[in-house]
Amino acid sequence: MGIDPRSLERLRQLGRSLPQPLPAPAPPTPAPASSRGRATEPRHKLETETDPDELFRDLMQASADGTVPPHLVERLRQLEADRRAARATPAAQPPQAAASAPAPRRGSGLGRPDPKLAAAHGDLYTAFQQLLLEEEELD
Repeated sequence: MGIDPRSLERLRQLGRSLPQPLPAPAPPTPAPASSRGRATEPRHKLETETDPDELFRDLMQASADGTVPPHLVERLRQLEADRRAARATPAAQPPQAAASAPAPRRGSGLGRPDPKLAAAHGDLYTAFQQLLLEEEELD
C-alpha cells in the first residue's frame, strides 16, 4: 500500500512546521525531609504531651473503644517511668520527708481516684482499670 502524492506533500509540510524538540527535563530535586517517609517533627497533641495523666486522658478520648496503639502505650509507660524516677531521686525529697513517707506498694502508684473526676470521666476510669487488670494478668 503506497502513499498518494497529495498525502506525501502534506507530510513534508508538516515535517517543516513541527516545533523544535522539547528540552530534556531537569533532574528531580530531592524532596524536603518533612514530605518523605516518617515525619521528623511531632504534629499531634498525643505526640507532644509530656504529662502522663494528660496523655492518658487524651488517649482515652481519642479512642472510641479503648484500644491504644502499642507505640503510644509504650510512650505513656516511658513518661510514667520518667515521672517515678524524678520523684525517687533523693534531691527531689527533703531528708525528713523521705524518712516519714511510707514505702510505696506495688500497684499503688495511682493513689485514690478523685471522686469528682471519677464521676465526670467514669468511662475513662473503667477503661483504664480494665487495662491495668489485663496487664497484671499478663505479668
